[in-house]
Amino acid sequence: MAKEEKVEKLKKEKKVKKETKKKKERKNLWASFRVFCAGVKSEFTKVHWTSKKDLVRYSVATIFFMLFSAVFFYVIDVLFALVQSFI
Repeated sequence: MAKEEKVEKLKKEKKVKKETKKKKERKNLWASFRVFCAGVKSEFTKVHWTSKKDLVRYSVATIFFMLFSAVFFYVIDVLFALVQSFI
């Protein structure tokens, strides 16, 4: 009987420890979230945003490069088709 009582007592102690651990985790989770948000806010202020002028310049360069690539590969395709038609 004494052994069973000790086992039950240990089980109850473990259960209480688990419950207190869960409460601590919740508190730590909330604190961690607040620290994360503070970090995001501080990093957000360090971001260097491009100006409107630079944004337009980069957009035009990208569109030009895409059009140039499309025309280049179209010409290559037409040349290969022309060479294949002669063979």
